[in-house]
Amino acid sequence: MATSALSSLSSILKKSSLDDHDQILDASNRSLKSSPSDLQAHHVKTVALLKLDRYEEVVKHVESAGEDVRKAVSLEYAYALYKIGRLSEAADIASSIKTRGAQHVEAQARYRLEEATSTSKLYKILRSEPADWEDYDLRVNQGAIDAQAQWLGAVDPKSIRKPAREDLEAFETAYNAACGSIARGELGQAEVLLRRAKELCRHSEDLTDQQKLDELLPIAVQQIYVLLSQGKEAEADQVASEINLQEASDASTQKIGQNNMLLTKSLDNPFLAYKAFTSTKKIPLHDKLFSFQSVPLASNKTTLDLQNFKFDGLVSSTAKASTKNPSSTLDPGTILTSSFQAIARARNETGRAAIKKILPELQKRPRDAGLVLTLVQLYILVGDTSSAVELVQTFLQGLGESEQDIRFNPTLVSLYIALLKQRGQKSRVKQELAKAASYWRTKANPPIRLLGAAGISLLESQNPEETREATVIFEKLQEEQPEDRSTIAGYVASHVNGDLSAVQGDADKLTPTEELIRGIDVDALEKAGIPQSSNALAIAQLGRTRKRKALDGGNGKRKRQRASKLPKDYDASKMPDPERWMPMKDRSYYRPPKGKRKGKRGGGDDKTQGGVVNEDLNIDAKATATSVTGGASGGSSKKKKAKGKK
Repeated sequence: MATSALSSLSSILKKSSLDDHDQILDASNRSLKSSPSDLQAHHVKTVALLKLDRYEEVVKHVESAGEDVRKAVSLEYAYALYKIGRLSEAADIASSIKTRGAQHVEAQARYRLEEATSTSKLYKILRSEPADWEDYDLRVNQGAIDAQAQWLGAVDPKSIRKPAREDLEAFETAYNAACGSIARGELGQAEVLLRRAKELCRHSEDLTDQQKLDELLPIAVQQIYVLLSQGKEAEADQVASEINLQEASDASTQKIGQNNMLLTKSLDNPFLAYKAFTSTKKIPLHDKLFSFQSVPLASNKTTLDLQNFKFDGLVSSTAKASTKNPSSTLDPGTILTSSFQAIARARNETGRAAIKKILPELQKRPRDAGLVLTLVQLYILVGDTSSAVELVQTFLQGLGESEQDIRFNPTLVSLYIALLKQRGQKSRVKQELAKAASYWRTKANPPIRLLGAAGISLLESQNPEETREATVIFEKLQEEQPEDRSTIAGYVASHVNGDLSAVQGDADKLTPTEELIRGIDVDALEKAGIPQSSNALAIAQLGRTRKRKALDGGNGKRKRQRASKLPKDYDASKMPDPERWMPMKDRSYYRPPKGKRKGKRGGGDDKTQGGVVNEDLNIDAKATATSVTGGASGGSSKKKKAKGKK
């Protein structure tokens, strides 16, 4: 029975074309009924389900068939896991299979997992053993990886290949090059590349009309973002008017498109904006967004929640996320969650009122980076830089040994340095940069800009020890970017007090001094003097203008010169009284008055001004209110009333 079923399946496979997937699936099911352990039938069924895009059924079938079947169809199983969004499992299974197809599956899965470094290594291996039919696809995928790596900050933008002529030959490569330009902030170049990608896609002869719609929509959505970022609102409106989001084949593109199109509209009513933003369907797991897409979308959603006064709901929902991450983290999503929770607790208030409401939360979660950054921003807005510095300093000091990556994170270090500079604490700026450089220079892939700033700061010092530290920093930078001219200049400058012959080769790579000063007229500069800033010139000009107006007015009153006040009996030839600054009573020649005038002048015993205080007097006693009783004398009451009526 099993032999006949197998022969039947084989005959069907011979007669079937590549498009008869339903027929092949039926035949494999019949074969498996008679022979459940037939590995070939399991394999055929798995492939047929893949061809029919029934990936969930593939996973269910393989997982229920046993370990032998799973090993026999491991590549197909890994691909199905990738398609349903179980990316980590797909990457792990594919990495254990030593075939070219498995490397492709692993690379795609790790790309979706945002493991840019691992993905780049895989594609480097694939491109080192090229296949003619894969060359174009590999080039397209490499462009996507480069763009993703820049978005994630996984590589230095200087090391990424800039768009070349070959990138303008197809819409996929032009689109990926545009995404890389957006990541680098080169929006003008991105606009040109997106326009080129759209034109190539529209005139492509290899795509059907439906495929063109699917490809043109993401390009248009990116165009809106680029145009709005450049302030070209009219052009963005024009592009948005050509988009029909209902034509989007995937929910992720539809969601991003809805977000970007909302930005082109002036919706003053936050309730209508919220309704429009949430009108798109939920994004399925297999189509989930990258973190650099999902975090801004979640931020926009929470912003609309705040504008719709959903404070209590936000506090309760974000509180759960805060408890899940009690330790310090600089994950953008976690930081934004903490920040929005603080804003919700402050009920959208700002200034001192908001700080007062948020500070109790900081006592509960002193290691919450998002909460700290929110309070720092509020302190800056009210002009309290000192409190902001103390807050950041306390947070950094509270980090443990295992959290030094956070302690010396370039973003936090930059924030701390900016605050210190605002307070004019240059020595502490240098110390902080030196600490950060000392930590990062022993690590792989150090932050280049941070090390460069630390090296330059140390070079400004005349301390030989700090100069040696600068030399070590620039040596590390030369390992990372040996052809960078600013790094070479810093390395040469760090040897200015040492053996210059050791860096003569590096110095020769720099532009000669004669070339730099060529065309500069030294005599003209000396004659012109030291230039003043525009601020100083404006102040000086304003002062001169005011003086001229005072002179030209004619009617202005001349300021009266006060006569010097000297005693009437002043005699310049006589010695002034050395006790003239002392109170009259304390002077050696003072004599108290006699008779009736006693005590009525400034020197009486009952006076205290200018004299010695009588310690027996209870001057600290508080005045007490006395209650008037009914036994007061009538005469004195009448007198007081009569006096009050006048």
